[in-house]
Amino acid sequence: MNRIDKWIEILQDDGCRITAPRRAIIEVLINSPRALQPAEVYALSKTKYAAIGLVTVYRTLERLESLGLIQRVHREDGCHMLMPAADGHEHYLICTSCGRTILFQGDDLGKLFTKVENTTGFEISEHWLQLFGTCPECQEQKDALYEKVENG
Repeated sequence: MNRIDKWIEILQDDGCRITAPRRAIIEVLINSPRALQPAEVYALSKTKYAAIGLVTVYRTLERLESLGLIQRVHREDGCHMLMPAADGHEHYLICTSCGRTILFQGDDLGKLFTKVENTTGFEISEHWLQLFGTCPECQEQKDALYEKVENG
């Protein structure tokens, strides 16, 4: 079963009707190479289903997030973007230049959580690990720009 079908099954099990607009939103999120703002999800979904409404996009995003299918990616400016949720020990690596977002395999943080719980008394229920940097393509563009400036 592919990821789109899996999400549709989860939504249906939660009592959600799968309409053409909802399917368009799911396809946009799953197929995006980077995190998206809700307005971008709306614009891209309109190319797949012209009659989609902004309210439908926001309601669908809320539902997907409540089911753990998408998660927020935090940006320096405080705005949130959305990506399919990571599985297990996967975490996000986000380019601060172009917004490209990829998953990488992280280590098991269980020992760290146990230590934090023991020292603070908190019971940790979830975590997000997101690393920010510059992707190889943006680094190349930056290097080429500097070289052009230096060489006049």
